[in-house]
This record gives sequence, C-alpha cells and structure tokens, in this order.
Amino acid sequence: MALKEHGLHLFRSAVGTVLPGAMMRKALVLETGRCPRLVVHGRPFELKRNLYLVGFGKAVLGMAAVAESILGDHLVRGIVSVPQGIQATLQLKGMREMLLKPQSCIQVIEGAKHNLPDRESLKAANAIRALAEGLTAEDLLLVLISGGGSALLPAPVPPVTLEEKETVTKLLASKGATIQELNTIRKALSLLKGGGLARTAFPAQVLSLILSDIVGDPVDLIASGPTVASPRRVQDCFQILAKYDLTNIIPESVRTVLSSPDPECDPPRDSAHVHNVIIGSNRLALEEAKHQAESLGYLTLVLSDAVCGEVSTVAYLYSLFIQFVCLRGTGNDPLKDKVGAALSNLAGELQIPGLNLVDTLDVLQGSQAEIPVCLLAGGETTVRLQGTGKGGRNQELALRVALELHRAKASGDGTSLEKYEAVFLSGGTDGQDGPTEAAGAFSSQELVGMAEQDNLSAEAFLSNNDSHTFFARFQNGRHLLMTGLTGTNVMDIHAVLIRVRGGNSLLQQVSEFRADLNACIATELQGLTATHQADMPLL
Repeated sequence: MALKEHGLHLFRSAVGTVLPGAMMRKALVLETGRCPRLVVHGRPFELKRNLYLVGFGKAVLGMAAVAESILGDHLVRGIVSVPQGIQATLQLKGMREMLLKPQSCIQVIEGAKHNLPDRESLKAANAIRALAEGLTAEDLLLVLISGGGSALLPAPVPPVTLEEKETVTKLLASKGATIQELNTIRKALSLLKGGGLARTAFPAQVLSLILSDIVGDPVDLIASGPTVASPRRVQDCFQILAKYDLTNIIPESVRTVLSSPDPECDPPRDSAHVHNVIIGSNRLALEEAKHQAESLGYLTLVLSDAVCGEVSTVAYLYSLFIQFVCLRGTGNDPLKDKVGAALSNLAGELQIPGLNLVDTLDVLQGSQAEIPVCLLAGGETTVRLQGTGKGGRNQELALRVALELHRAKASGDGTSLEKYEAVFLSGGTDGQDGPTEAAGAFSSQELVGMAEQDNLSAEAFLSNNDSHTFFARFQNGRHLLMTGLTGTNVMDIHAVLIRVRGGNSLLQQVSEFRADLNACIATELQGLTATHQADMPLL
C-alpha cells in the first residue's frame, strides 16, 4: 500500500475517534427516576422541564443530535448555529447519527460560509441571545461549543457593525496574528464572547461542553470563551493592534468600543453559575493515529499536540526531521550532527509545548534504517498573508515542506533522501482548510520537481499564498486531502511517513500485508451491520 494511503487511513482514524457522538455519550449521563438528574463528570444537575440548549461550532450539530437522544423530553427547546451546508454534507455522506430528527425541538441555523461571520450567523447569535435572556434561576442552559464558534456567534457591541468587526479580524489574520490574539480582540468587540453568554443567561445555571480546537485547551479562548468570564483589558487590545501596525487603520467605532469600560464584567456572579467541561481534544485524535500507525508496523512518535508558529518555520522543522530519519545508518555523522543542531536551534525558537527533542532524536537515532517511521503532531500554524491567492494553512504547510525537501536535495545535504520514500500530510480535522473545499494536502520530496516539469513553480504560488490553486492544477488535484465537512474540529493533524524505497525486509513485507488486509476488511465492513462488524476485528 502506498504511503499516501497509509496517511489517509491515519487521518480518517484520528478524526473518527473525536466525532461528537462518542465524546458526548461519555460526558452526559441521564439518571432517571423520581428525581431525574443530568450528571456530567460526577456533577449532578436536577431536571424538571427546565433544560434548554444552545450551541455554536463546526462539531455542534452532531453534539446536539446526541444530546437530544440522551435527554429526550427533558429538553424544552434549543438553537444551534452551524456551518453553511453541513446538514446536506452529512446527509450525503450517510452520517445520519449526526443529524437531528425531523421533529426535533432544536432549531438549526446555518451560516458563516468559509468560516466568516455573515447575516445568517448574526441571526443565530441574536436568537441564542434572546433565548438566554429569557431564562430564570430555575433553568439549566446546556451550551455546546466547538471550534469555529467565533464566526458562528457574532454579536458586535454597538456601534460596531458586523462588517467592521470582520474587517478588523481580516486585517489581523492577514498580518499573521495568532488565534489567541484574534480571540482577544473578538471578545472585546462582542456582546456574547468573553463570558457574555453566561452573563446574559444569569441567574440560570450554565453547563458548557467544549470540544477544543486551540493549543493547550484554554476554555477562555475556544470560540472566544462565551461562557468564561474574561474582563476586557484595553491595554491588551491596543498592544495587539500596535504590534501589527493597525492602530490607525481600524474603524473609529472599533476604537470607541475598545476604549470604553465594560461595567458588566465586574460582578462576581460571572462564573458562580457556570460549569465548563472539555470533552475532546487533539491529543485524543493523535493517540488513535499512533495506535493505527503502530498496527501498520511503523515506529511511531507523537511530537506534540501543540505545534504552532509561522507556517514557513514549521515546514522547515518537518523537513529537518525527515532528513534526520533518512540519515539513520548512513555513517555520515557530520551531516547528521548538522541537521540535529539545526533541529535544536529551530525547536528552541518555536518553543513547541510537549516537544522533547532530545528523547525523540535518541529514539530515531537508535532505530534500524529499514524500520518505517511515522511522526505525528497536531496544532495550528499561522500564515502571514502576502498575496491574494487561495489556500489554507494546511495546504501551504504541505507545499512548503515539499519545497524545503527539494532545496535540501539541490544543496547536496539531502542525498540520503534518495534512499527513502517520504510523505507529509497536513489536514484540518474539520474537513475545511481556509476558504477552500479541501481539508489539506499531501506532499513528498519529488513533488516540487515533478511540478516544475508541468511548468508549475511552487515558490511562485507560495509567494501569492495560492497553495490551493497549485494543488488543484498539479496532477488534477490528486494530492489534495478531500473529506468534506467532518462534523468535528480539534485543530490540525500532521503526519510524516518514511520507509526505505523499494525495501523488501520481512518487517516491511509483514507491515504492507497487514495494511492491505486491514484496508480490504475496512472496505467490506462499510457494508455490514454493527453486529457483523463486532465479529470481524481487524488484525
């Protein structure tokens, strides 16, 4: 089986393990009887026809469907704001378990096309706000939150308009602002973010179930923290704007709001009635991918679930890892030391949480050259926009990794690469990479050279931030990762797969046999019932 197929299998397995259904069933327990209770992580909430539901994010539709199936008649009413087209996508893919029943008491509003706030998502935010405002001390509000929630819950503080808030967000994103910086500004300009929804729902109890899409799982930043008290800090906002030379460019209405105190942020009631629970994260997805890779015979290492940084720098990091793996057993110690030193310097610059470079290099150095290697990581890179092209951080990362490997080979330092096949995959677990239909892309050390034969210059496309157009034109888009919206969102998955080129060791033969057989079984299982599946475990 080709490395690309292995990578696709790992990605699908990782996404499959963080789909909303399983996580919601683990988190929500309904205790029936004379005094029915909802129990979440050991904490009970009494139910007496007092339960309401709101949600916003890319994974929320599936979360809501499972919640309603568990809660039944105890749920009075709900409203969820979800991405444009997700219901049709899930219906087409046969993922009916992530769709609400026809007679559901939950209203679905689709909006935020291409993950940008719009009139439909504003309509949803206003409806959610109105529901929360009508609650009493006897009520319980169940809030479902996942990545993408910021764009799906826009409620600008007057006089800021939706268009003005979007302008500021785009300006920051184009300058390479981090998700943390973006959310700091978003919260300051929003009625519902930064704890605004929790304040609006007071005095009702608020229970938030959160699927994390941000490095470190900070509940105050996921979807801009609508149920987490977060006083607006004027100084922080203006420091961010100054950092990117935007202070004098932002609309006057934005400057007015950011400069004004917010009297609603001070009362201690802000968090006393709120319970926030993380139910899923990127780490869970990586653990499943690691399990699958090991079952395919790979020596597998998880580098980190918190990879962040500018995309070109992260691409260079991955290219160095690939070169280091390919130098195993070559005896070229000076080059190995050179690559190791470059890795150490770059890791120090990026300061990636959880990355233990010394132990990782020791394990790789001590492994035999014929053993295939899989390196896994998760997180979210940033792209500094310099052009007007079409793409996303995952496609740009994949293309930049290919370009770095191409440069290494041209310099002579990458001669060891010739002995190995190497594939790099970067994909968004939500199935959408930027304003494109792709989730990400695959790349290899040969990709840039092959593209040049078709008169496609990777460097030219990257200079215009046009990675999607490059991949769409190159070999009819066969290197694009196309999944459609997945119904979940836990940031991105990065995978490096490396094996000896044309190797025929017993280990590799066994690995390929198992991979092919498992793939065949998986295909057959798609047409079988759950009962039959239980009787046919994979090897």
